[in-house]
Amino acid sequence: MDLFLFTVDPQWGHDVVAAGAAGIVVDWERRGKLRRQAGEGTQINGDTPEDLSRMRAATPGRLVCRINGFGPWTADEVADAVARGADELLLPMVRSTEEIDRTLDLVAGRCGLGILVETQDAVDRAAELGRRPLSRIYVGLNDLRIDRRSTELFAPLVDGTVDAVRAQVPMDFGVGGLTLPGRGFPVPGELLAAELVRIGTRFTFLRRSFTADMAGRDPFVEVPRLLAGLDELRRAGAERTAALREAFVAAVTAPPHDTAARVAQPA
Repeated sequence: MDLFLFTVDPQWGHDVVAAGAAGIVVDWERRGKLRRQAGEGTQINGDTPEDLSRMRAATPGRLVCRINGFGPWTADEVADAVARGADELLLPMVRSTEEIDRTLDLVAGRCGLGILVETQDAVDRAAELGRRPLSRIYVGLNDLRIDRRSTELFAPLVDGTVDAVRAQVPMDFGVGGLTLPGRGFPVPGELLAAELVRIGTRFTFLRRSFTADMAGRDPFVEVPRLLAGLDELRRAGAERTAALREAFVAAVTAPPHDTAARVAQPA
């Protein structure tokens, strides 16, 4: 499973990629995000074009730029990101195949294009989206929760939504995000990692919680440990895989006050 780190810190990004992560994400998405995620406690980055250039110079790993959702500004953002060395763009908040097709025309083969499935419209069109020549598709749980007016972040991993999208996506598929083994809230990181392996996730993100949990730790120790844990989960037999899935569902569906259900894991 490829790991992509959200960061604009050149040394930190360099070290995490050198330790085994696949690449870096520089995040330009801001248009409408503050209004959409108001009161949600989410991370809204202020990354700049100059940050993208700095990260390109800092690492040979795959450099991904999340641009804003499609609009009149997309042509300029695509041109700027490509000129600054992005290997791939991520188009968020997709609602139609037209947005993808027009962005693919703007990219014109100069780099990869991935999309984020973060709306019910995109979920409903998953089969059409999966037929586009995209580098990857990622299900964004938080914005999907907001779009659905839900309070349950991980519900799409339990109610069949993510499995249904995954079944219609032939390219690299991602969902969720990981942090260090032994960490993760409200769902233990190991249970979420097991769920990503079960689904056949090919990549995921290392974001705010990973960076916070890494304080004082050596990425050349912790990133290989995280990757080794994923390899171990891939080798798990059917019985253990089923037990981990059961524990994940229990953790997701447990009442907020039921801490024991959220942390219990099969031996």
